[in-house]
Amino acid sequence: MGRKVIVNDLMQKNYVYECTEPMGKNFAPDFHPELTPQEMLALGVFGGKYMTDCREEFPEEWYVHAKLCHQFHDPHLNFFGVNASQPLSVWRQKGWIYPDDPRGWFQWYCRYFMGRRIPDEDARQIKRWRAIRRHVSQVKKNCSKGDFSCHRKQRQALLHWAYDSRLL
Repeated sequence: MGRKVIVNDLMQKNYVYECTEPMGKNFAPDFHPELTPQEMLALGVFGGKYMTDCREEFPEEWYVHAKLCHQFHDPHLNFFGVNASQPLSVWRQKGWIYPDDPRGWFQWYCRYFMGRRIPDEDARQIKRWRAIRRHVSQVKKNCSKGDFSCHRKQRQALLHWAYDSRLL
């Protein structure tokens, strides 16, 4: 029915998923990310380390302007130049990692954007995405619009969740 994707990267071997929706289309009605995965990678997220070994899985154009660092997490590559990430070990400890997406929310979002649907997991991740919205209100309340020096870590974290904090 859909397009099958076979994943062989550093964290998954022979993982197969099916894309049942067109890329970038037919999102859940309560899920409206402001940035695409391609835009996020080009802006600078996750210190450039995230998904450096996933080129076979995702469209090549996602990587054309991506700010990546294969060797280590480099916060200077982030749009706001700060580290706004927690180690993967923390995410695992808190139970935020779904077995099909061992890299976490952004990997889920990339695959969702590609057209993969897993109803229960999609609902869980969208609920987490909506919960991050509270940080938008905090930036708006405490910062002048366009003041990128204000709440940089919070703004960077919002970028990690596909909220375009450059517009706040």
